[in-house]
Amino acid sequence: MFKKIQDAFRSLWQVKQVRQKIIFTLGILAILRFFSHIPLPGIDIITLKKLFAGNQFLGLLNIFSGGTLSNFSVIALGLAPYINASIVFQLFSFVFPYFEQLSKEGEAGREKIERYTKLATIPLSVFQALGIYALLKNQNIVGVLSPLDMINFVVTLMAGTFLLVWFGSLISEYGIGNGISLLIFAGIISQMPQGIAQAFSVSHSATAIFNLLLFSALSLLVIMGVIAVTEANRRVPVQYAKRVRGRKMYGGGSTYLPFKLNQAGVIPIIFAVSLVLLPSMIGRFLGQSGSGTVAHLASSLADLFTPGTFIYALAYFSLVVVFTFFYTMIIFDPKKIAEEIKKFGGFVPGIRPGKPTAAFLSYVSLRITLPGAIFLGAIAVLPTVIQGFTGVKSLAIGGTGVLIVVSVILETVKSVENMIQMRGYDKFLDKF
Repeated sequence: MFKKIQDAFRSLWQVKQVRQKIIFTLGILAILRFFSHIPLPGIDIITLKKLFAGNQFLGLLNIFSGGTLSNFSVIALGLAPYINASIVFQLFSFVFPYFEQLSKEGEAGREKIERYTKLATIPLSVFQALGIYALLKNQNIVGVLSPLDMINFVVTLMAGTFLLVWFGSLISEYGIGNGISLLIFAGIISQMPQGIAQAFSVSHSATAIFNLLLFSALSLLVIMGVIAVTEANRRVPVQYAKRVRGRKMYGGGSTYLPFKLNQAGVIPIIFAVSLVLLPSMIGRFLGQSGSGTVAHLASSLADLFTPGTFIYALAYFSLVVVFTFFYTMIIFDPKKIAEEIKKFGGFVPGIRPGKPTAAFLSYVSLRITLPGAIFLGAIAVLPTVIQGFTGVKSLAIGGTGVLIVVSVILETVKSVENMIQMRGYDKFLDKF
C-alpha cells in the first residue's frame, strides 16, 4: 500500500509542469507564513495572545486568519474583507440586471466583477481595521493613536489583505487549485497543532481525556462523512441517437451526467463563516460607543452571535444551507447543459429535449443539493453541539476546520489529476 503511494508521488513529481506548479504553490505558502510573523509595531503581543486564548470568538477569527491575529502581523485582517465583498457582488448578479449581464459575458465580465470586488474590499478593510483597533484599545493592548499613526495602522492592514488576494490569484493562475481556498487551508493547518496541544494541556483528568478521545473519534467520522458526500453523485443517463452520413453511421451509444451531492465544495463554509462572524464583530465595535443605549444593544448583539450559542449555531447552519443552494445556482446552468445535449443529438430517456430536459435537470439538482446542504450545515454546527456535552472549548472549531481542510485537499487532488489527464499521463492515475 505504502509502496503504491510512494510510486504515485514519484510518478507525479516526474511531470514537469505539475512539479513546477507544486513548487510555486509551496513557495507562495512559505512566503505567506513569513508575513504572518511580521507584527505591527506598538502591540503588546504577550497580552494579545492571552486575550485570544481566553476568548472563543477571537480564537475562531484567529484560526481562520492562520494565527496572524494573535501575532497581529501585517496580514492580520486575512481574506475576510475580500470574501465579504465577493458575497455582495454575487448577490448583486441576482438582483441587478447590469451585474447579471456581466456574469454572462465570460472572462471579460468576470474581470469587471473582480475589479468591483477589489474596490469594495477597500471600505470593508477600513471598517474591520477600525473594529480591531477599538477592540485592542478597549483591552489596553494598544494606546491612543495619532491621526497619522491611525492612517498607517489602517493602510497597513488593508495592504495585507490585498497582498493575500494577490497571493491567491497567483496560486489560481500559476499554481494548483483554488488560491483563496488554499490560503485559508494553510492558515487552519498551521493552527491545528497549537489547538490540539492547548486542548490536552487544559486538564489531565479522566473525564477530560475521555472527552478529547470522543472529539477525536467524531473528527474521524467527520472526515469520512465529508469524503463520502464530496465523492457521492447521481448519474443521469444520456442517450445519443445514431446519425447516417453517406455510407457511414455516426453517434449512438449512451453516457451519463454526474450530479455531485455537494457541487459547491468548500465555498459555502467559507462564505458562511465570514458572514456569521460579522454581527459579533459589529457589536464589539459599536460597544465602544459613548451612548449607553447603543453600547448595551451592541453588547447584546455580540453575545447572541458568540460562537457556542444557540443563535450562532442556527445562523451558521442556515447560512451554510443557503450558500450551498446559492453557489450551486451560480455554477450549474441546466438550460445551457440541455442545449448542449440537444445540439449533439442527445436526450435523457423519457424526457423531451430542450426545455423539458432543462426543467428535469434543475429538479434533479435541487433534490440532490438539499441533503448535501443539510449535511454541510450539520457538520458545521456539530462542534458547537459536542462542546456543550464535552466542555472542550479549544477544539470547538474542529468540525469546520476539518471540513475545509478535507474539502480543499480533495479539490486539489482532483485538480492535479485533471492536469495529468489532460497531458496524457493516464498511467499515473492508476497508481493513486
